[in-house]
Amino acid sequence: MNDLDQLLTQRAELDAKIQQAQAEARDNAIAQVRELMARHGLTMSDITARAPRVAKRPAPASGSKVPAKYRDQAGNTWSGRGLKPKWLSAALAQGAQLSDFAV
Repeated sequence: MNDLDQLLTQRAELDAKIQQAQAEARDNAIAQVRELMARHGLTMSDITARAPRVAKRPAPASGSKVPAKYRDQAGNTWSGRGLKPKWLSAALAQGAQLSDFAV
């Protein structure tokens, strides 16, 4: 018998031992589950019952409108968020105050 044959034989023996160990571990796990079920008075329907669903919070609306904080005589508005609009920048450049446009 050459080295390859010996290694293949050892591999087959190890595979058999692995399968046996897995089967024993599975049997032990099943026995533990059954013992816990008996101790706590659980049935299979208790185990397979779905957990109640938790309602998800609705996501905040993106891009929602914000009330205007500033308005000019022509009806242009600005919420005070983001860059100043051109109409407001031009008016401020001509000497107006931001408080002049407050709503």
